[in-house]
Amino acid sequence: MSRTVDRCDPGYRAWIAEAIRLVDADANRSADTHLHVFPLPPEWGIDLYLKDESVHPTGSLKHRLARSLFLYGLANGWIHRDTTIIEASSGSTAVSEAYFARLLGLPFIAVMPASTSPEKIQLIEFHGGRCHLVDDPSAIYDESRRLAAGCGGHFMDQFTYAERATDWRGNNNIAESIFEQMRLERFPEPSWIVVGAGTGGTSATIGRYVRYRRFQTRLAVVDPEGSAFHGSFADGDPGRTAAGSRIEGIGRPRVEPSFLPTVIDRMIRVPDAASIAAMRWTTGVSGRAVGGSTGTNMWGAAELIAQMRARGERGSVVTLICDGAERYAGTYGSDAWLAEQGLDIAPCLAALDGFLKTGEMPAIQ
Repeated sequence: MSRTVDRCDPGYRAWIAEAIRLVDADANRSADTHLHVFPLPPEWGIDLYLKDESVHPTGSLKHRLARSLFLYGLANGWIHRDTTIIEASSGSTAVSEAYFARLLGLPFIAVMPASTSPEKIQLIEFHGGRCHLVDDPSAIYDESRRLAAGCGGHFMDQFTYAERATDWRGNNNIAESIFEQMRLERFPEPSWIVVGAGTGGTSATIGRYVRYRRFQTRLAVVDPEGSAFHGSFADGDPGRTAAGSRIEGIGRPRVEPSFLPTVIDRMIRVPDAASIAAMRWTTGVSGRAVGGSTGTNMWGAAELIAQMRARGERGSVVTLICDGAERYAGTYGSDAWLAEQGLDIAPCLAALDGFLKTGEMPAIQ
Protein backbone atom coordinates (compact mmCIF):
# COMPACT_ATOMS: atom_id res chain seq x y z
CA MET A 1 0.00 0.00 0.00
CA SER A 2 1.23 3.50 -0.77
CA ARG A 3 2.40 6.05 1.84
CA THR A 4 -0.18 7.98 3.87
CA VAL A 5 -1.29 11.16 2.09
CA ASP A 6 -3.39 14.14 3.15
CA ARG A 7 -6.67 13.42 1.37
CA CYS A 8 -8.08 16.75 2.59
CA ASP A 9 -5.44 18.59 0.57
CA PRO A 10 -7.27 20.13 -2.45
CA GLY A 11 -4.22 19.31 -4.54
CA TYR A 12 -4.68 15.59 -3.85
CA ARG A 13 -8.13 15.40 -5.44
CA ALA A 14 -7.09 17.72 -8.26
CA TRP A 15 -4.20 15.40 -9.15
CA ILE A 16 -6.49 12.33 -9.09
CA ALA A 17 -9.01 14.08 -11.35
CA GLU A 18 -6.31 15.06 -13.85
CA ALA A 19 -4.81 11.56 -13.81
CA ILE A 20 -8.18 9.97 -14.58
CA ARG A 21 -8.71 12.50 -17.38
CA LEU A 22 -5.36 11.55 -18.92
CA VAL A 23 -6.15 7.83 -18.82
CA ASP A 24 -9.65 8.37 -20.24
CA ALA A 25 -8.24 10.61 -22.96
CA ASP A 26 -5.92 7.79 -24.04
CA ALA A 27 -8.96 5.58 -24.57
CA ASN A 28 -10.82 8.35 -26.36
CA ARG A 29 -7.94 8.79 -28.83
CA SER A 30 -7.91 5.11 -29.72
CA ALA A 31 -10.35 3.74 -32.29
CA ASP A 32 -11.76 0.31 -31.52
CA THR A 33 -9.59 -2.62 -32.56
CA HIS A 34 -10.31 -4.31 -35.88
CA LEU A 35 -12.20 -7.57 -36.32
CA HIS A 36 -10.61 -9.47 -39.23
CA VAL A 37 -12.09 -12.35 -41.20
CA PHE A 38 -9.79 -15.38 -41.32
CA PRO A 39 -10.04 -17.20 -44.68
CA LEU A 40 -11.91 -20.50 -44.35
CA PRO A 41 -13.58 -22.38 -47.24
CA PRO A 42 -16.98 -20.66 -47.63
CA GLU A 43 -18.78 -23.97 -48.20
CA TRP A 44 -18.07 -24.95 -44.60
CA GLY A 45 -20.70 -22.49 -43.39
CA ILE A 46 -18.44 -21.48 -40.50
CA ASP A 47 -16.80 -18.06 -40.18
CA LEU A 48 -13.70 -17.34 -38.09
CA TYR A 49 -12.84 -13.83 -36.87
CA LEU A 50 -9.69 -12.45 -35.25
CA LYS A 51 -10.06 -9.38 -33.03
CA ASP A 52 -6.75 -7.57 -33.44
CA GLU A 53 -5.68 -6.33 -30.01
CA SER A 54 -2.12 -5.80 -31.25
CA VAL A 55 -3.09 -2.36 -32.61
CA HIS A 56 -3.41 -0.77 -29.16
CA PRO A 57 -0.81 1.95 -28.41
CA THR A 58 1.33 -0.55 -26.49
CA GLY A 59 0.79 -3.38 -28.95
CA SER A 60 -1.22 -5.93 -27.02
CA LEU A 61 -4.48 -6.96 -25.37
CA LYS A 62 -2.94 -5.96 -22.02
CA HIS A 63 -3.38 -2.26 -22.87
CA ARG A 64 -7.06 -2.68 -21.92
CA LEU A 65 -6.13 -4.33 -18.62
CA ALA A 66 -3.50 -1.75 -17.72
CA ARG A 67 -5.94 1.10 -18.37
CA SER A 68 -8.55 -0.58 -16.15
CA LEU A 69 -6.05 -1.28 -13.36
CA PHE A 70 -4.86 2.33 -13.31
CA LEU A 71 -8.42 3.65 -13.20
CA TYR A 72 -9.25 1.16 -10.45
CA GLY A 73 -6.21 2.19 -8.41
CA LEU A 74 -6.88 5.88 -8.89
CA ALA A 75 -10.58 5.61 -8.02
CA ASN A 76 -9.74 3.56 -4.92
CA GLY A 77 -7.21 6.13 -3.72
CA TRP A 78 -4.31 3.68 -4.00
CA ILE A 79 -2.37 5.75 -6.55
CA HIS A 80 -1.39 9.38 -6.02
CA ARG A 81 1.19 11.81 -7.39
CA ASP A 82 4.18 10.29 -5.54
CA THR A 83 3.33 6.59 -5.95
CA THR A 84 5.84 4.14 -7.39
CA ILE A 85 3.89 1.56 -9.42
CA ILE A 86 5.05 -2.04 -9.13
CA GLU A 87 3.72 -5.02 -11.06
CA ALA A 88 4.41 -8.74 -11.27
CA SER A 89 4.27 -9.53 -14.97
CA SER A 90 5.52 -11.88 -17.67
CA GLY A 91 5.85 -8.96 -20.04
CA SER A 92 2.96 -7.42 -21.93
CA THR A 93 1.04 -6.09 -18.91
CA ALA A 94 4.25 -4.47 -17.71
CA VAL A 95 4.79 -2.84 -21.12
CA SER A 96 1.30 -1.33 -20.99
CA GLU A 97 1.53 -0.29 -17.33
CA ALA A 98 4.92 1.38 -17.99
CA TYR A 99 3.18 3.41 -20.71
CA PHE A 100 0.41 4.60 -18.36
CA ALA A 101 2.84 5.25 -15.50
CA ARG A 102 4.88 7.53 -17.76
CA LEU A 103 1.66 9.21 -18.91
CA LEU A 104 1.00 10.12 -15.26
CA GLY A 105 4.63 10.93 -14.41
CA LEU A 106 5.00 8.00 -12.01
CA PRO A 107 7.97 5.61 -11.56
CA PHE A 108 7.33 2.02 -12.66
CA ILE A 109 9.07 -1.24 -11.73
CA ALA A 110 8.24 -4.55 -13.43
CA VAL A 111 9.05 -7.69 -11.44
CA MET A 112 9.54 -10.38 -14.08
CA PRO A 113 10.88 -13.89 -14.58
CA ALA A 114 14.46 -13.81 -15.87
CA SER A 115 13.25 -15.88 -18.86
CA THR A 116 11.12 -13.01 -20.22
CA SER A 117 11.98 -12.21 -23.83
CA PRO A 118 14.56 -9.43 -24.38
CA GLU A 119 12.13 -7.74 -26.77
CA LYS A 120 9.58 -7.22 -23.97
CA ILE A 121 12.25 -5.97 -21.55
CA GLN A 122 13.35 -3.42 -24.13
CA LEU A 123 9.75 -2.26 -24.61
CA ILE A 124 9.27 -1.73 -20.87
CA GLU A 125 12.46 0.28 -20.70
CA PHE A 126 11.43 2.23 -23.81
CA HIS A 127 8.30 3.36 -21.96
CA GLY A 128 10.38 4.49 -18.98
CA GLY A 129 9.98 1.44 -16.75
CA ARG A 130 12.63 -0.48 -14.85
CA CYS A 131 12.84 -4.28 -14.92
CA HIS A 132 13.56 -6.29 -11.78
CA LEU A 133 14.29 -9.88 -12.84
CA VAL A 134 13.92 -12.96 -10.61
CA ASP A 135 15.10 -16.49 -11.34
CA ASP A 136 12.09 -18.23 -9.78
CA PRO A 137 8.85 -17.24 -11.59
CA SER A 138 6.79 -18.13 -8.51
CA ALA A 139 8.69 -15.48 -6.49
CA ILE A 140 7.42 -12.49 -8.48
CA TYR A 141 4.43 -11.92 -6.18
CA ASP A 142 6.34 -11.80 -2.89
CA GLU A 143 9.15 -9.79 -4.45
CA SER A 144 6.64 -7.24 -5.75
CA ARG A 145 5.10 -6.88 -2.29
CA ARG A 146 8.57 -6.51 -0.76
CA LEU A 147 9.55 -3.77 -3.19
CA ALA A 148 6.25 -1.92 -2.70
CA ALA A 149 6.60 -2.03 1.08
CA GLY A 150 10.18 -0.82 0.88
CA CYS A 151 9.46 2.27 -1.22
CA GLY A 152 5.91 3.03 -0.11
CA GLY A 153 4.68 2.17 -3.59
CA HIS A 154 1.60 0.41 -4.90
CA PHE A 155 1.65 -3.22 -6.08
CA MET A 156 -0.93 -3.29 -8.89
CA ASP A 157 -1.42 -7.08 -8.53
CA GLN A 158 -3.01 -7.81 -11.88
CA PHE A 159 -3.50 -11.45 -10.93
CA THR A 160 -5.90 -10.48 -8.13
CA TYR A 161 -7.65 -7.43 -9.55
CA ALA A 162 -7.99 -8.17 -13.28
CA GLU A 163 -11.46 -9.72 -12.97
CA ARG A 164 -12.88 -6.85 -10.93
CA ALA A 165 -11.14 -3.79 -12.43
CA THR A 166 -12.95 -4.07 -15.77
CA ASP A 167 -16.66 -3.21 -16.06
CA TRP A 168 -18.02 -6.52 -17.38
CA ARG A 169 -21.48 -5.08 -18.05
CA GLY A 170 -20.23 -2.92 -20.92
CA ASN A 171 -18.44 0.44 -21.17
CA ASN A 172 -16.83 -0.71 -24.43
CA ASN A 173 -15.08 -3.64 -22.81
CA ILE A 174 -13.73 -6.30 -25.16
CA ALA A 175 -16.90 -8.40 -24.99
CA GLU A 176 -19.23 -5.53 -25.86
CA SER A 177 -16.89 -4.55 -28.69
CA ILE A 178 -16.93 -8.07 -30.17
CA PHE A 179 -20.72 -8.33 -30.21
CA GLU A 180 -21.16 -4.84 -31.64
CA GLN A 181 -18.69 -5.59 -34.45
CA MET A 182 -20.38 -8.92 -35.19
CA ARG A 183 -23.80 -7.30 -35.50
CA LEU A 184 -23.90 -7.25 -39.35
CA GLU A 185 -22.23 -10.63 -39.96
CA ARG A 186 -24.18 -13.64 -41.25
CA PHE A 187 -23.85 -15.38 -37.85
CA PRO A 188 -23.85 -12.34 -35.52
CA GLU A 189 -24.01 -14.31 -32.27
CA PRO A 190 -20.82 -16.40 -32.13
CA SER A 191 -21.08 -20.09 -31.39
CA TRP A 192 -17.76 -19.83 -29.55
CA ILE A 193 -15.39 -17.16 -28.31
CA VAL A 194 -11.89 -18.52 -27.73
CA VAL A 195 -9.37 -16.84 -25.40
CA GLY A 196 -6.40 -17.75 -23.25
CA ALA A 197 -5.99 -17.09 -19.55
CA GLY A 198 -3.09 -15.32 -17.87
CA THR A 199 -4.74 -13.34 -15.12
CA GLY A 200 -8.18 -14.69 -16.08
CA GLY A 201 -9.51 -11.16 -16.51
CA THR A 202 -10.44 -11.43 -20.19
CA SER A 203 -12.27 -14.73 -19.80
CA ALA A 204 -14.10 -13.39 -16.70
CA THR A 205 -15.19 -10.25 -18.56
CA ILE A 206 -16.42 -12.15 -21.63
CA GLY A 207 -18.07 -14.95 -19.65
CA ARG A 208 -19.97 -12.55 -17.42
CA TYR A 209 -21.00 -10.31 -20.29
CA VAL A 210 -22.38 -13.24 -22.31
CA ARG A 211 -24.58 -14.30 -19.41
CA TYR A 212 -25.61 -10.76 -18.53
CA ARG A 213 -26.74 -10.09 -22.12
CA ARG A 214 -28.44 -13.53 -22.34
CA PHE A 215 -26.42 -14.70 -25.34
CA GLN A 216 -26.04 -18.41 -26.06
CA THR A 217 -22.39 -17.99 -27.06
CA ARG A 218 -20.05 -20.44 -25.34
CA LEU A 219 -16.65 -19.50 -23.95
CA ALA A 220 -13.62 -21.73 -24.55
CA VAL A 221 -10.36 -21.04 -22.73
CA VAL A 222 -7.18 -22.47 -24.22
CA ASP A 223 -4.36 -23.35 -21.83
CA PRO A 224 -0.73 -24.11 -22.74
CA GLU A 225 1.17 -27.05 -21.32
CA GLY A 226 2.80 -26.33 -17.96
CA SER A 227 -0.15 -24.24 -16.75
CA ALA A 228 -2.22 -24.98 -13.65
CA PHE A 229 -5.52 -23.65 -15.01
CA HIS A 230 -6.62 -26.65 -17.11
CA GLY A 231 -6.06 -29.20 -14.35
CA SER A 232 -7.84 -27.02 -11.82
CA PHE A 233 -10.81 -26.59 -14.16
CA ALA A 234 -10.99 -30.37 -14.63
CA ASP A 235 -10.86 -31.39 -10.96
CA GLY A 236 -12.05 -28.24 -9.20
CA ASP A 237 -8.89 -27.87 -7.13
CA PRO A 238 -7.98 -24.14 -6.84
CA GLY A 239 -4.76 -25.05 -5.06
CA ARG A 240 -3.22 -26.74 -8.08
CA THR A 241 0.29 -25.76 -9.10
CA ALA A 242 2.36 -26.52 -12.19
CA ALA A 243 5.75 -25.84 -13.73
CA GLY A 244 4.64 -22.74 -15.63
CA SER A 245 4.11 -21.96 -19.29
CA ARG A 246 6.60 -21.34 -22.11
CA ILE A 247 3.91 -19.37 -23.96
CA GLU A 248 4.29 -15.84 -22.63
CA GLY A 249 1.18 -14.02 -21.48
CA ILE A 250 -0.99 -17.08 -20.81
CA GLY A 251 -0.84 -20.05 -18.47
CA ARG A 252 0.31 -19.75 -14.86
CA PRO A 253 2.16 -21.95 -12.34
CA ARG A 254 -0.71 -21.41 -9.90
CA VAL A 255 -4.44 -20.76 -10.18
CA GLU A 256 -4.66 -16.98 -9.99
CA PRO A 257 -7.32 -15.23 -7.86
CA SER A 258 -8.78 -13.55 -10.99
CA PHE A 259 -9.39 -16.88 -12.75
CA LEU A 260 -13.15 -17.55 -12.71
CA PRO A 261 -13.87 -21.12 -13.87
CA THR A 262 -17.64 -20.88 -13.40
CA VAL A 263 -18.07 -18.64 -16.49
CA ILE A 264 -16.06 -20.99 -18.76
CA ASP A 265 -17.84 -23.63 -20.85
CA ARG A 266 -14.80 -25.56 -21.97
CA MET A 267 -11.03 -25.62 -21.53
CA ILE A 268 -8.63 -26.94 -24.17
CA ARG A 269 -5.06 -27.97 -23.38
CA VAL A 270 -2.69 -26.94 -26.20
CA PRO A 271 0.86 -28.33 -26.53
CA ASP A 272 3.60 -25.73 -26.93
CA ALA A 273 4.60 -27.09 -30.33
CA ALA A 274 0.98 -26.62 -31.47
CA SER A 275 0.88 -23.03 -30.16
CA ILE A 276 4.05 -22.05 -32.01
CA ALA A 277 3.07 -23.91 -35.18
CA ALA A 278 -0.32 -22.15 -35.16
CA MET A 279 1.40 -18.80 -34.60
CA ARG A 280 3.50 -19.27 -37.74
CA TRP A 281 0.63 -20.81 -39.71
CA THR A 282 -1.72 -17.95 -38.86
CA THR A 283 0.90 -15.44 -39.96
CA GLY A 284 1.34 -17.27 -43.28
CA VAL A 285 -2.36 -17.70 -44.04
CA SER A 286 -3.63 -14.32 -42.84
CA GLY A 287 -0.63 -12.12 -43.56
CA ARG A 288 -0.77 -10.80 -39.98
CA ALA A 289 2.32 -11.49 -37.88
CA VAL A 290 0.97 -12.77 -34.57
CA GLY A 291 2.49 -13.87 -31.27
CA GLY A 292 2.58 -17.16 -29.42
CA SER A 293 -0.58 -16.79 -27.35
CA THR A 294 -2.50 -16.02 -30.53
CA GLY A 295 -1.21 -19.33 -31.85
CA THR A 296 -2.67 -21.05 -28.79
CA ASN A 297 -6.01 -19.35 -29.50
CA MET A 298 -5.94 -20.41 -33.14
CA TRP A 299 -5.19 -24.05 -32.37
CA GLY A 300 -8.17 -24.17 -30.02
CA ALA A 301 -10.37 -22.40 -32.58
CA ALA A 302 -9.38 -24.93 -35.26
CA GLU A 303 -10.27 -27.83 -32.94
CA LEU A 304 -13.69 -26.34 -32.22
CA ILE A 305 -14.39 -25.63 -35.90
CA ALA A 306 -13.43 -29.19 -36.85
CA GLN A 307 -15.88 -30.48 -34.24
CA MET A 308 -18.62 -28.14 -35.50
CA ARG A 309 -18.00 -29.45 -39.03
CA ALA A 310 -18.22 -33.06 -37.85
CA ARG A 311 -21.62 -32.32 -36.28
CA GLY A 312 -22.88 -30.46 -39.35
CA GLU A 313 -23.14 -27.14 -37.48
CA ARG A 314 -22.94 -23.67 -39.02
CA GLY A 315 -21.97 -20.52 -37.17
CA SER A 316 -19.16 -18.20 -36.22
CA VAL A 317 -16.10 -18.39 -33.97
CA VAL A 318 -14.22 -15.38 -32.60
CA THR A 319 -10.74 -15.31 -31.10
CA LEU A 320 -8.06 -12.70 -30.38
CA ILE A 321 -4.78 -11.52 -31.83
CA CYS A 322 -3.19 -10.82 -28.45
CA ASP A 323 0.05 -9.23 -29.71
CA GLY A 324 2.46 -9.27 -32.62
CA ALA A 325 5.30 -11.60 -33.63
CA GLU A 326 7.98 -8.93 -33.27
CA ARG A 327 8.14 -9.51 -29.50
CA TYR A 328 9.20 -13.12 -30.02
CA ALA A 329 11.76 -12.95 -32.82
CA GLY A 330 14.42 -14.55 -30.63
CA THR A 331 12.14 -17.29 -29.26
CA TYR A 332 9.05 -18.57 -31.07
CA GLY A 333 10.23 -17.08 -34.35
CA SER A 334 13.67 -18.69 -34.10
CA ASP A 335 14.33 -22.22 -35.38
CA ALA A 336 17.47 -22.33 -33.24
CA TRP A 337 15.43 -21.60 -30.11
CA LEU A 338 12.94 -24.34 -31.03
CA ALA A 339 15.82 -26.81 -31.37
CA GLU A 340 17.22 -25.80 -27.97
CA GLN A 341 13.79 -26.36 -26.43
CA GLY A 342 13.37 -29.74 -28.17
CA LEU A 343 10.21 -28.57 -29.96
CA ASP A 344 9.28 -30.11 -33.31
CA ILE A 345 6.46 -28.11 -34.86
CA ALA A 346 6.39 -29.93 -38.23
CA PRO A 347 3.58 -32.39 -37.31
CA CYS A 348 1.43 -29.53 -36.00
CA LEU A 349 2.02 -27.43 -39.13
CA ALA A 350 0.99 -30.43 -41.24
CA ALA A 351 -2.16 -30.83 -39.13
CA LEU A 352 -3.12 -27.18 -39.66
CA ASP A 353 -2.48 -27.33 -43.40
CA GLY A 354 -4.67 -30.44 -43.50
CA PHE A 355 -7.36 -28.66 -41.49
CA LEU A 356 -7.73 -25.97 -44.17
CA LYS A 357 -8.14 -28.67 -46.83
CA THR A 358 -10.41 -31.14 -45.03
CA GLY A 359 -11.87 -29.36 -42.01
CA GLU A 360 -10.51 -32.11 -39.78
CA MET A 361 -8.01 -31.86 -36.90
CA PRO A 362 -6.01 -34.87 -35.69
CA ALA A 363 -5.28 -35.32 -31.99
CA ILE A 364 -1.82 -33.98 -31.09
CA GLN A 365 -0.26 -34.77 -27.74
